Amino acid sequence: MKTLRLYGAGLLVLLLVLARALYNLGSNNLDLKSVTYGNGLFVAVGGRGAIFISPYGADWTKQNPPTRNFLYGVAYGNNIFVVVGDGGTILTSPDEVNWTAQPSRTSKALYGVTYGNGLFVAVGQGGTILTSLDGVEWTKQISPTRDQLEGVVYGNGIFVAVGWLGTVLTSPDGVDWTERTSDANNSLYGVAYGNGIFVAVGRDGTILTSR
Repeated sequence: MKTLRLYGAGLLVLLLVLARALYNLGSNNLDLKSVTYGNGLFVAVGGRGAIFISPYGADWTKQNPPTRNFLYGVAYGNNIFVVVGDGGTILTSPDEVNWTAQPSRTSKALYGVTYGNGLFVAVGQGGTILTSLDGVEWTKQISPTRDQLEGVVYGNGIFVAVGWLGTVLTSPDGVDWTERTSDANNSLYGVAYGNGIFVAVGRDGTILTSR
């Protein structure tokens, strides 16, 4: 019998499938949108304020955050989890159990969040970009686009955000952002960094790479 071993992205995909299945059993088929790992736990987030935690990715425990808004993104850094979602929702937790709503100073939906170089960066509707050192106090940054931003990542000393109509933004510090030419018209929904390469993915099978 062959043994299937999953690492990295493969394990994350499997975790999303498992978490969604468990969530659907008792929560009216609501979707889970994002998952991350930190402080010894996986945290998955999604519809109606859904937050699940698991130490191994098999048994998941539902949390009770102070919102029913759809949650789209989650990141871990500086010993804290940060979750973002509809209506400018930002939640934080130092222990994955007790969640606190933080003022985002925006009503725009937030679709992605990342942590890098000591800074949280959240992106979303209308080109919204927010930054925070601690996940509690957030500052709105000037964005060079009004297109919706779907994802953001940190790697190789820069932040990269992607979104609708092939939008790609970069920033060395999360504050000053520059729009880049992406050679794509399709919307981009996610971006990751590894092995010295940024990879963005989107509509109709679009895949972009950049070193």
